Amino acid sequence: MKLFEYQAKALFESANIPVPNRVTIENDSEVDDAIRQVGLPCVIKAQVLHGGRGKAGLIQIAGEKEEVKEKVNEVKARSNHMPYLLVEEAVNIAKEFYVSMTAEPVTGDVMIMGSAEGGVDIEEVARTMPEKIIKTTVNVNEGLLPYQAREFLYDLGIENKMIGQGTKLLLNLYDVYWKHDAELVEINPLMVTEEGHFVAGDGKVTIDDNALFRHPQFSLTRGHFEDDVQYAAAIEGIPYLQFSGDIGLMCAGAGLTNAVYDLVNDYGGSVASYLEFGGPNYHKAVKSMELIMQNEIKVLLVVTFGTIARADVMAQGLVDAIKEHQPEFPIVTAIRGTGEEAAHDILKDFGLEPLSDTEEAVKQAIKLAGGIPIQ
Repeated sequence: MKLFEYQAKALFESANIPVPNRVTIENDSEVDDAIRQVGLPCVIKAQVLHGGRGKAGLIQIAGEKEEVKEKVNEVKARSNHMPYLLVEEAVNIAKEFYVSMTAEPVTGDVMIMGSAEGGVDIEEVARTMPEKIIKTTVNVNEGLLPYQAREFLYDLGIENKMIGQGTKLLLNLYDVYWKHDAELVEINPLMVTEEGHFVAGDGKVTIDDNALFRHPQFSLTRGHFEDDVQYAAAIEGIPYLQFSGDIGLMCAGAGLTNAVYDLVNDYGGSVASYLEFGGPNYHKAVKSMELIMQNEIKVLLVVTFGTIARADVMAQGLVDAIKEHQPEFPIVTAIRGTGEEAAHDILKDFGLEPLSDTEEAVKQAIKLAGGIPIQ
Protein backbone atom coordinates (compact mmCIF):
# COMPACT_ATOMS: atom_id res chain seq x y z
CA MET A 1 0.00 0.00 0.00
CA LYS A 2 1.27 3.42 -0.94
CA LEU A 3 1.27 6.09 1.75
CA PHE A 4 0.41 9.69 1.10
CA GLU A 5 3.16 12.26 1.47
CA TYR A 6 1.84 13.51 4.80
CA GLN A 7 1.91 9.94 6.15
CA ALA A 8 5.42 9.30 4.84
CA LYS A 9 6.69 12.50 6.39
CA ALA A 10 5.13 11.60 9.72
CA LEU A 11 7.16 8.36 9.61
CA PHE A 12 10.29 10.30 8.66
CA GLU A 13 9.78 12.76 11.50
CA SER A 14 9.28 9.96 14.03
CA ALA A 15 12.60 8.49 12.80
CA ASN A 16 14.42 11.85 13.25
CA ILE A 17 14.65 12.54 9.53
CA PRO A 18 14.33 16.33 9.04
CA VAL A 19 11.13 17.42 7.28
CA PRO A 20 9.61 20.87 6.71
CA ASN A 21 7.18 22.34 9.21
CA ARG A 22 3.76 21.45 7.82
CA VAL A 23 0.06 20.95 8.48
CA THR A 24 -2.61 18.90 6.73
CA ILE A 25 -5.87 20.66 5.79
CA GLU A 26 -9.05 19.83 3.88
CA ASN A 27 -10.29 23.25 2.71
CA ASP A 28 -9.58 26.99 2.69
CA SER A 29 -11.35 27.54 6.02
CA GLU A 30 -8.29 26.05 7.71
CA VAL A 31 -5.79 28.30 5.93
CA ASP A 32 -5.43 30.89 8.72
CA ASP A 33 -4.46 28.24 11.27
CA ALA A 34 -2.11 26.61 8.77
CA ILE A 35 -0.31 29.90 8.10
CA ARG A 36 0.13 30.49 11.81
CA GLN A 37 1.87 27.14 12.07
CA VAL A 38 4.07 27.16 8.96
CA GLY A 39 4.46 30.85 8.14
CA LEU A 40 4.75 32.59 4.78
CA PRO A 41 5.70 31.94 2.06
CA CYS A 42 4.38 28.39 1.99
CA VAL A 43 3.82 25.52 -0.41
CA ILE A 44 0.41 23.96 -1.09
CA LYS A 45 0.69 20.31 -2.12
CA ALA A 46 -2.06 17.97 -3.28
CA GLN A 47 -2.06 14.65 -1.43
CA VAL A 48 -2.40 12.25 -4.34
CA LEU A 49 -0.48 9.08 -5.06
CA HIS A 50 0.61 9.68 -8.63
CA GLY A 51 3.77 11.48 -9.70
CA GLY A 52 4.16 14.63 -11.75
CA ARG A 53 2.29 16.84 -9.29
CA GLY A 54 4.38 19.90 -10.03
CA LYS A 55 3.83 19.68 -13.78
CA ALA A 56 0.10 19.08 -13.22
CA GLY A 57 -0.27 22.23 -11.12
CA LEU A 58 -0.87 20.26 -7.93
CA ILE A 59 1.99 21.96 -6.09
CA GLN A 60 1.76 25.73 -5.70
CA ILE A 61 3.76 28.38 -3.85
CA ALA A 62 2.04 31.32 -2.20
CA GLY A 63 3.42 34.37 -0.40
CA GLU A 64 0.33 36.11 0.97
CA LYS A 65 -2.67 34.92 2.99
CA GLU A 66 -5.25 35.56 0.26
CA GLU A 67 -2.99 33.95 -2.30
CA VAL A 68 -2.77 30.84 -0.14
CA LYS A 69 -6.57 30.55 -0.13
CA GLU A 70 -6.67 31.02 -3.90
CA LYS A 71 -4.00 28.38 -4.42
CA VAL A 72 -5.74 25.95 -2.06
CA ASN A 73 -8.95 26.21 -4.10
CA GLU A 74 -7.00 26.00 -7.37
CA VAL A 75 -5.22 22.82 -6.33
CA LYS A 76 -8.48 21.30 -5.05
CA ALA A 77 -10.15 22.06 -8.38
CA ARG A 78 -7.37 20.37 -10.34
CA SER A 79 -7.66 17.08 -8.50
CA ASN A 80 -10.50 14.58 -8.13
CA HIS A 81 -11.44 12.93 -4.83
CA MET A 82 -8.53 14.52 -3.02
CA PRO A 83 -9.21 14.47 0.73
CA TYR A 84 -6.21 16.44 1.99
CA LEU A 85 -3.77 19.19 1.15
CA LEU A 86 -0.38 19.68 2.75
CA VAL A 87 0.53 23.26 3.60
CA GLU A 88 4.26 23.40 4.18
CA GLU A 89 6.89 25.99 4.94
CA ALA A 90 8.93 27.12 1.94
CA VAL A 91 12.57 26.03 2.23
CA ASN A 92 15.60 27.91 0.89
CA ILE A 93 17.07 25.22 -1.35
CA ALA A 94 20.73 25.18 -2.33
CA LYS A 95 20.86 21.68 -3.85
CA GLU A 96 18.56 18.73 -4.51
CA PHE A 97 19.37 15.02 -4.40
CA TYR A 98 17.45 11.81 -4.89
CA VAL A 99 17.68 8.82 -2.55
CA SER A 100 15.62 5.64 -2.24
CA MET A 101 15.68 2.13 -0.79
CA THR A 102 13.99 -0.92 -2.25
CA ALA A 103 14.50 -4.66 -2.58
CA GLU A 104 17.15 -5.88 -4.99
CA PRO A 105 15.11 -8.23 -7.20
CA VAL A 106 17.69 -11.03 -7.57
CA THR A 107 19.26 -11.34 -4.11
CA GLY A 108 16.54 -9.87 -1.92
CA ASP A 109 19.06 -7.51 -0.35
CA VAL A 110 18.24 -3.82 0.09
CA MET A 111 19.30 -1.63 -2.82
CA ILE A 112 20.03 2.01 -2.07
CA MET A 113 19.91 4.36 -5.03
CA GLY A 114 20.80 8.03 -5.23
CA SER A 115 21.50 10.80 -7.68
CA ALA A 116 22.77 14.34 -7.56
CA GLU A 117 20.13 15.08 -10.20
CA GLY A 118 17.24 14.98 -7.77
CA GLY A 119 13.93 16.63 -8.54
CA VAL A 120 10.95 16.24 -10.81
CA ASP A 121 12.68 14.49 -13.72
CA ILE A 122 14.56 11.70 -11.94
CA GLU A 123 12.88 9.07 -14.17
CA GLU A 124 14.25 10.84 -17.23
CA VAL A 125 17.71 10.90 -15.65
CA ALA A 126 17.52 7.15 -15.05
CA ARG A 127 16.48 6.57 -18.65
CA THR A 128 18.91 8.88 -20.44
CA MET A 129 21.84 9.14 -18.01
CA PRO A 130 21.89 5.91 -15.96
CA GLU A 131 25.54 6.52 -15.05
CA LYS A 132 24.33 9.35 -12.79
CA ILE A 133 22.40 6.90 -10.60
CA ILE A 134 24.55 5.71 -7.66
CA LYS A 135 23.73 2.26 -6.25
CA THR A 136 24.83 0.14 -3.32
CA THR A 137 23.38 -3.01 -1.76
CA VAL A 138 22.91 -3.84 1.90
CA ASN A 139 22.89 -7.37 3.31
CA VAL A 140 19.59 -7.75 5.15
CA ASN A 141 21.23 -9.86 7.85
CA GLU A 142 23.67 -7.07 8.70
CA GLY A 143 21.65 -3.96 7.98
CA LEU A 144 23.04 -0.66 6.73
CA LEU A 145 26.42 -0.02 8.32
CA PRO A 146 27.77 3.51 8.88
CA TYR A 147 30.78 3.02 6.61
CA GLN A 148 28.44 1.98 3.76
CA ALA A 149 26.33 5.09 4.27
CA ARG A 150 29.42 7.31 4.22
CA GLU A 151 30.80 5.71 1.06
CA PHE A 152 27.43 6.12 -0.64
CA LEU A 153 27.28 9.80 0.31
CA TYR A 154 30.82 10.45 -0.94
CA ASP A 155 29.93 8.80 -4.25
CA LEU A 156 26.84 10.98 -4.37
CA GLY A 157 28.97 14.11 -4.12
CA ILE A 158 27.96 15.24 -0.64
CA GLU A 159 30.32 17.79 0.90
CA ASN A 160 32.58 16.56 3.71
CA LYS A 161 30.99 18.85 6.27
CA MET A 162 27.59 17.22 5.65
CA ILE A 163 28.67 13.57 5.68
CA GLY A 164 27.92 13.17 9.39
CA GLN A 165 24.33 14.36 9.26
CA GLY A 166 23.84 12.56 5.93
CA THR A 167 24.97 9.27 7.49
CA LYS A 168 22.47 9.66 10.33
CA LEU A 169 19.73 10.42 7.81
CA LEU A 170 20.45 7.29 5.75
CA LEU A 171 20.61 5.06 8.83
CA ASN A 172 17.29 6.47 10.00
CA LEU A 173 15.77 6.02 6.55
CA TYR A 174 16.88 2.38 6.58
CA ASP A 175 15.08 1.97 9.92
CA VAL A 176 11.88 3.30 8.32
CA TYR A 177 12.30 0.85 5.46
CA TRP A 178 12.97 -2.16 7.67
CA LYS A 179 10.61 -1.55 10.58
CA HIS A 180 7.61 -0.82 8.33
CA ASP A 181 8.01 -3.77 5.93
CA ALA A 182 8.45 -1.34 3.08
CA GLU A 183 8.78 -2.20 -0.56
CA LEU A 184 10.05 1.32 -1.22
CA VAL A 185 11.10 4.40 0.70
CA GLU A 186 12.07 7.44 -1.32
CA ILE A 187 13.04 11.05 -0.71
CA ASN A 188 12.86 13.20 -3.81
CA PRO A 189 14.01 15.81 -3.47
CA LEU A 190 16.37 15.41 -0.56
CA MET A 191 17.06 19.11 -0.14
CA VAL A 192 20.19 20.79 1.11
CA THR A 193 19.17 24.17 2.49
CA GLU A 194 21.09 27.42 2.18
CA GLU A 195 21.81 27.02 5.88
CA GLY A 196 23.52 23.67 5.28
CA HIS A 197 20.91 21.17 6.50
CA PHE A 198 19.31 18.14 4.93
CA VAL A 199 15.50 18.25 4.63
CA ALA A 200 13.19 15.66 3.08
CA GLY A 201 11.28 17.73 0.55
CA ASP A 202 8.97 14.90 -0.45
CA GLY A 203 8.46 11.36 0.74
CA LYS A 204 7.18 8.11 -0.72
CA VAL A 205 6.66 4.94 1.27
CA THR A 206 5.07 1.74 -0.03
CA ILE A 207 4.27 -0.95 2.54
CA ASP A 208 4.03 -4.61 1.56
CA ASP A 209 0.30 -5.43 1.46
CA ASN A 210 1.00 -8.79 3.08
CA ALA A 211 2.47 -7.03 6.12
CA LEU A 212 -0.30 -4.50 6.69
CA PHE A 213 -1.65 -6.53 9.60
CA ARG A 214 1.49 -5.45 11.48
CA HIS A 215 0.75 -1.78 10.76
CA PRO A 216 -2.91 -1.21 11.68
CA GLN A 217 -2.38 2.56 11.73
CA PHE A 218 -2.55 2.47 7.93
CA SER A 219 -5.66 1.50 5.99
CA LEU A 220 -7.01 1.93 2.48
CA THR A 221 -9.16 5.01 1.89
CA ARG A 222 -11.11 6.35 -1.07
CA GLY A 223 -8.19 8.67 -1.79
CA HIS A 224 -6.00 5.70 -2.69
CA PHE A 225 -8.09 4.97 -5.78
CA GLU A 226 -9.12 6.75 -8.96
CA ASP A 227 -12.80 5.82 -8.71
CA ASP A 228 -15.45 4.27 -6.47
CA VAL A 229 -15.37 0.89 -8.23
CA GLN A 230 -11.68 0.30 -7.58
CA TYR A 231 -12.15 1.33 -3.95
CA ALA A 232 -15.13 -1.01 -3.46
CA ALA A 233 -13.22 -3.88 -5.08
CA ALA A 234 -10.21 -3.31 -2.83
CA ILE A 235 -12.36 -3.29 0.30
CA GLU A 236 -13.87 -6.58 -0.87
CA GLY A 237 -10.37 -7.94 -1.53
CA ILE A 238 -10.99 -8.39 -5.26
CA PRO A 239 -8.21 -7.21 -7.63
CA TYR A 240 -9.72 -4.86 -10.23
CA LEU A 241 -8.20 -2.79 -13.02
CA GLN A 242 -10.00 -0.33 -15.27
CA PHE A 243 -9.11 0.49 -18.86
CA SER A 244 -10.92 2.28 -21.69
CA GLY A 245 -12.10 -0.45 -24.07
CA ASP A 246 -15.29 -2.45 -24.68
CA ILE A 247 -14.85 -5.91 -23.15
CA GLY A 248 -15.02 -6.63 -19.44
CA LEU A 249 -12.86 -9.54 -18.24
CA MET A 250 -13.60 -11.84 -15.32
CA CYS A 251 -10.61 -14.19 -15.26
CA ALA A 252 -8.95 -16.54 -12.81
CA GLY A 253 -5.30 -15.77 -12.20
CA ALA A 254 -2.90 -13.09 -13.37
CA GLY A 255 -1.13 -15.33 -15.89
CA LEU A 256 -4.35 -16.39 -17.62
CA THR A 257 -5.59 -12.80 -17.53
CA ASN A 258 -2.44 -11.52 -19.24
CA ALA A 259 -2.86 -14.15 -21.95
CA VAL A 260 -6.54 -13.27 -22.49
CA TYR A 261 -5.76 -9.55 -22.47
CA ASP A 262 -3.12 -10.10 -25.17
CA LEU A 263 -5.50 -12.26 -27.21
CA VAL A 264 -8.20 -9.59 -27.10
CA ASN A 265 -5.76 -7.01 -28.41
CA ASP A 266 -4.19 -9.39 -30.95
CA TYR A 267 -7.60 -10.18 -32.41
CA GLY A 268 -8.56 -6.52 -32.69
CA GLY A 269 -10.61 -5.95 -29.56
CA SER A 270 -10.11 -3.77 -26.48
CA VAL A 271 -10.44 -4.40 -22.73
CA ALA A 272 -12.65 -2.18 -20.58
CA SER A 273 -11.89 -3.69 -17.19
CA TYR A 274 -10.46 -6.74 -15.46
CA LEU A 275 -11.70 -8.39 -12.30
CA GLU A 276 -10.01 -11.33 -10.55
CA PHE A 277 -12.50 -14.19 -10.45
CA GLY A 278 -10.14 -16.92 -9.24
CA GLY A 279 -8.08 -17.71 -6.18
CA PRO A 280 -9.90 -16.78 -2.98
CA ASN A 281 -12.57 -14.87 -4.95
CA TYR A 282 -14.18 -17.69 -6.91
CA HIS A 283 -17.11 -17.75 -4.47
CA LYS A 284 -17.75 -14.03 -5.03
CA ALA A 285 -19.50 -14.04 -8.40
CA VAL A 286 -22.47 -11.97 -7.24
CA LYS A 287 -20.27 -9.21 -5.84
CA SER A 288 -17.95 -9.44 -8.85
CA MET A 289 -20.87 -8.93 -11.23
CA GLU A 290 -22.03 -5.94 -9.20
CA LEU A 291 -18.59 -4.37 -9.54
CA ILE A 292 -18.10 -5.15 -13.23
CA MET A 293 -21.50 -3.60 -14.04
CA GLN A 294 -20.42 -0.24 -12.64
CA ASN A 295 -18.15 0.23 -15.62
CA GLU A 296 -19.63 0.63 -19.10
CA ILE A 297 -18.91 -2.53 -21.07
CA LYS A 298 -20.41 -3.97 -24.25
CA VAL A 299 -19.77 -7.61 -23.43
CA LEU A 300 -18.47 -9.67 -20.51
CA LEU A 301 -15.88 -12.35 -21.18
CA VAL A 302 -15.47 -14.94 -18.41
CA VAL A 303 -12.37 -17.12 -18.78
CA THR A 304 -11.19 -19.42 -16.00
CA PHE A 305 -9.08 -22.53 -15.58
CA GLY A 306 -9.62 -23.71 -12.06
CA THR A 307 -7.82 -26.42 -10.11
CA ILE A 308 -8.43 -25.38 -6.52
CA ALA A 309 -11.01 -22.84 -7.72
CA ARG A 310 -13.69 -25.23 -8.99
CA ALA A 311 -15.25 -24.61 -12.38
CA ASP A 312 -18.73 -25.80 -11.30
CA VAL A 313 -18.76 -23.42 -8.33
CA MET A 314 -17.76 -20.51 -10.56
CA ALA A 315 -20.39 -21.43 -13.14
CA GLN A 316 -23.15 -21.61 -10.52
CA GLY A 317 -21.95 -18.33 -9.04
CA LEU A 318 -22.10 -16.69 -12.45
CA VAL A 319 -25.67 -17.92 -12.94
CA ASP A 320 -26.66 -16.61 -9.50
CA ALA A 321 -25.04 -13.25 -10.29
CA ILE A 322 -26.94 -12.92 -13.57
CA LYS A 323 -30.22 -13.74 -11.82
CA GLU A 324 -29.62 -11.12 -9.15
CA HIS A 325 -28.19 -8.26 -11.22
CA GLN A 326 -29.84 -8.83 -14.63
CA PRO A 327 -26.99 -7.45 -16.77
CA GLU A 328 -28.02 -6.13 -20.18
CA PHE A 329 -24.75 -6.97 -21.93
CA PRO A 330 -24.06 -10.39 -23.51
CA ILE A 331 -21.82 -12.86 -21.67
CA VAL A 332 -19.28 -15.21 -23.21
CA THR A 333 -17.89 -18.04 -21.06
CA ALA A 334 -14.89 -20.35 -21.25
CA ILE A 335 -14.98 -21.90 -17.77
CA ARG A 336 -12.67 -24.89 -17.48
CA GLY A 337 -10.89 -26.95 -14.85
CA THR A 338 -11.99 -29.04 -11.89
CA GLY A 339 -15.68 -29.84 -12.24
CA GLU A 340 -15.72 -28.68 -15.86
CA GLU A 341 -18.41 -31.11 -17.03
CA ALA A 342 -20.79 -30.02 -14.27
CA ALA A 343 -19.96 -26.39 -15.02
CA HIS A 344 -20.94 -26.81 -18.66
CA ASP A 345 -24.23 -28.46 -17.65
CA ILE A 346 -25.03 -25.56 -15.33
CA LEU A 347 -24.33 -22.99 -18.04
CA LYS A 348 -26.32 -24.90 -20.69
CA ASP A 349 -29.32 -25.27 -18.39
CA PHE A 350 -29.30 -21.50 -17.89
CA GLY A 351 -29.05 -20.77 -21.60
CA LEU A 352 -25.36 -19.84 -21.80
CA GLU A 353 -23.07 -21.48 -24.34
CA PRO A 354 -20.03 -23.01 -22.60
CA LEU A 355 -16.94 -22.73 -24.77
CA SER A 356 -13.77 -24.78 -24.32
CA ASP A 357 -11.50 -22.82 -26.64
CA THR A 358 -10.27 -19.54 -25.14
CA GLU A 359 -9.35 -18.03 -28.49
CA GLU A 360 -12.81 -18.81 -29.86
CA ALA A 361 -14.33 -17.15 -26.78
CA VAL A 362 -12.21 -14.05 -27.36
CA LYS A 363 -13.28 -13.82 -31.01
CA GLN A 364 -16.93 -14.20 -30.07
CA ALA A 365 -16.65 -11.47 -27.43
CA ILE A 366 -15.07 -9.08 -29.94
CA LYS A 367 -17.84 -9.79 -32.43
CA LEU A 368 -20.57 -9.19 -29.83
CA ALA A 369 -18.85 -5.94 -28.83
CA GLY A 370 -19.32 -4.71 -32.38
CA GLY A 371 -15.89 -5.43 -33.72
CA ILE A 372 -14.64 -7.71 -36.46
CA PRO A 373 -12.18 -10.20 -34.99
CA ILE A 374 -8.95 -10.65 -36.91
CA GLN A 375 -8.61 -14.25 -38.07
